[in-house]
Amino acid sequence: MKINSYYLILLLFLNQTKLMSQNIIYDFNNQSNISNWVIVNDDVMGGISSCDISLDKQGNGIFEGKVSTANNGGFSSIRLNLNKVNIKNNTHIKIRLKGDNKKYQLRIKANRRDYHSYVYSFKTSNEWEIIKIPLKDMYPSFRGRKLNMKNFNNYFIEQISFLVGNKKNENFKLLIDSIILSD
Repeated sequence: MKINSYYLILLLFLNQTKLMSQNIIYDFNNQSNISNWVIVNDDVMGGISSCDISLDKQGNGIFEGKVSTANNGGFSSIRLNLNKVNIKNNTHIKIRLKGDNKKYQLRIKANRRDYHSYVYSFKTSNEWEIIKIPLKDMYPSFRGRKLNMKNFNNYFIEQISFLVGNKKNENFKLLIDSIILSD
């Protein structure tokens, strides 16, 4: 079956337009500069948890390490400061990832200098999946405590983080492919 070249060009254009209309926050790939991701563990308050961020052969981000509850610790996280990302009419963040059946948190800040983050917890599986997080359901939190403030309702994001802290000693591994704003 011969495909009309005009039809093929139209399909390619529509596919490219669809990709361009998505607001990509971060796309892990083999050319990703992961040195911009900062590790923040409980050692900032005396804990001994540890983690690392790296890339696998396919270009996926790997957030992995060990959480320890010793010395009043119990969390590991990675953080990325962003140029102001305009949310516009987007209502969700979609993350394509593969987990380890553990619970993680996505944390965002409208202003990276804010003391609080907006948090959403999600459970992972051992399969690749897309987690769709409603921005309006992200609640304000500081040092693990929910704050008496409104849920996320800003027009920008300046920081994004992943955190694991399930109040137990455990190894963890989260593969991340992409983080995208969507409606």
